[in-house]
Amino acid sequence: MIVSVKGAELFYTKRGSGPACLVPCSIGTKPYERQTPAQLSDRLELVYVDLRGSGRSTGDPADLTFDVLAEDLEAIRVDLGVERIAVLGHSILGALAAEYGRRCPASVSHVIIAGTPPRGDMAQLSARSASFFEQDASEERKQILRDNLARLPPGASPGEAMLAQTPLRFFDPRFDAAPLFAEADLKPRFFAHLLGTLAPAWDITADPGSLRVPLLIAHGRHDYTVPHALWDGVVPTLPDATLHLFERSGHQPFFEEPERFAEVVTGWMSRQR
Repeated sequence: MIVSVKGAELFYTKRGSGPACLVPCSIGTKPYERQTPAQLSDRLELVYVDLRGSGRSTGDPADLTFDVLAEDLEAIRVDLGVERIAVLGHSILGALAAEYGRRCPASVSHVIIAGTPPRGDMAQLSARSASFFEQDASEERKQILRDNLARLPPGASPGEAMLAQTPLRFFDPRFDAAPLFAEADLKPRFFAHLLGTLAPAWDITADPGSLRVPLLIAHGRHDYTVPHALWDGVVPTLPDATLHLFERSGHQPFFEEPERFAEVVTGWMSRQR
């Protein structure tokens, strides 16, 4: 489906039934559709949205600000014909989900972020992640990562490098993640803007009182790209935030513990009405 907004046409798909929940996408909708569990779409209508300048959506990614994002997602909500909507953001896209909730509390019912850092400074995140991995990971996990990185060919693509980092991203350090990212549509200009412009200055604790929408922070115990320890001391500073740690998950708890993830999300949403 296509929604026309100022400067772009936004593509979205949907599946499931129940209260509507937006899922912002950055590499096309297919990988997100594949990774989010059927158990969740049995209880929610999941609406996968290619952000402007990514996937099948048009527009210049350089135009994307948090205010423009909120306007874009509001256009999708209006097109769906729903008064209020939840939003589920994964990894750094959780920052966008939170900012949509901050700007549109009258129309956003719940914000769920999974594997999201509390701050978007990528250099700081990388340093903290490396330190946590060194202190926390098993020797087997560390060795698998070293072996994977040693096998990378010269000039490896970003996709190849990401797959080599499976021990950082999944509970099972030997998991074959390649099928999950089939049909990924990566737009370098979009990611350069997201990680180089939007993310660096983002801090969820900036003006915390303005984030009034209920917030669920879902995190994998074995996420070594965005360690759960980054949230230590942060959650109590937010007006209405809940942290849930998934013990047998890495960076994608919705994929690795699908039934539990669906139970936690929908149970939390029902208590926040």
